[in-house]
Amino acid sequence: MATHKLLLLPGDGIGPEVMHEVEKIVEWFRKRGVGFETETDLVGGTAYDAHGAAISEQAMERAQDADAVLFGAVGGPKWDGVPYAVRPEAGLLRLRKDLGLFANLRPAICYPALADASSLKREVVEGLDIMIVRELTGGVYFGEPKEIVTLEDGSQRAVDTQLYTTKEVERITRVAFDLAKKRRNKVSSAEKSNVMKTGVFWRQVVTRIHKAEFSDVELEHVLADNCAMQLVRNPKQFDVIVTDNLFGDILSDIAAMLTGSLGMLPSASLGAEDPKTGSRKALYEPVHGSAPDIAGKGLANPIAMIGSFGMALRYSFGLLEEADRLDDAIARVLASGTRTKDIAGPGMNAVGTKELGDAIIKELDARS
Repeated sequence: MATHKLLLLPGDGIGPEVMHEVEKIVEWFRKRGVGFETETDLVGGTAYDAHGAAISEQAMERAQDADAVLFGAVGGPKWDGVPYAVRPEAGLLRLRKDLGLFANLRPAICYPALADASSLKREVVEGLDIMIVRELTGGVYFGEPKEIVTLEDGSQRAVDTQLYTTKEVERITRVAFDLAKKRRNKVSSAEKSNVMKTGVFWRQVVTRIHKAEFSDVELEHVLADNCAMQLVRNPKQFDVIVTDNLFGDILSDIAAMLTGSLGMLPSASLGAEDPKTGSRKALYEPVHGSAPDIAGKGLANPIAMIGSFGMALRYSFGLLEEADRLDDAIARVLASGTRTKDIAGPGMNAVGTKELGDAIIKELDARS
């Protein structure tokens, strides 16, 4: 039996509470013959309290050795005053950098039972299932120079540099096309080729890779601002959207809110494929933050965290049947009306974090 090595980094705030529900599901699969080896370590504020750093060297070694990392959430008012270099968020940034996680996968799925929770009309979002593939390690967030300088006349000038290389665009493009082939076979590439040289370059590289390697997949080019508008007007026209770091940051948050709650959305960050094993370094995390206002109260919605584990089953471990089973259990729980407060409609009896996790386990039992 193959053993899958999973590192759990619960983090701060509600992170430990929602991660505990994942641990229950990992154990459920383990009892049914799926080989999981799990380790747990600190990240974020809790790591700073213990080690004076947002993630320890030991935790980084464990992350490098793991088949997948499951990350909860970091941050909170307690650590607002710590030095910038060791702020809780620095732990996540180091994981992304040292593991080489360049491809951020952000699914936006609207379960039929939750269509009324969206701010858009039911018919616009019901059945929504799109995937945004965001380039995560290049672009304007990392380009140099990045500075604020004082000029001779005393005024100031700020500069951020948008920079991409051929390799960076090629590899994120291939991830998007590979995903589309397993979905509805359509990729929408979003950039600003009308006003940005990097946009012109992005479009040229995507077009070349499509023609040479993925001509059987439908490709459309869309300006990023128009893509944002179309996500609100008619989101179901999209399947896979591939875009750069800046526009991906914006478009993925727009797509997230189409579903009604950040508490529902998982994400994955993938590295380059190992040419020998075909595996990738990978980190999975819920889109929501640490929610310190409800931490420790048992109110947090664990579905995004559980869904992140579902993505690990699918993309890191190749356990497609198990991933489908877990996704189906989540959908059935929601259809039954069992909800946490953030997604409970009028007149519904909202349950807590543990109760929702238990309901998903019950549904898994019912179909096992």
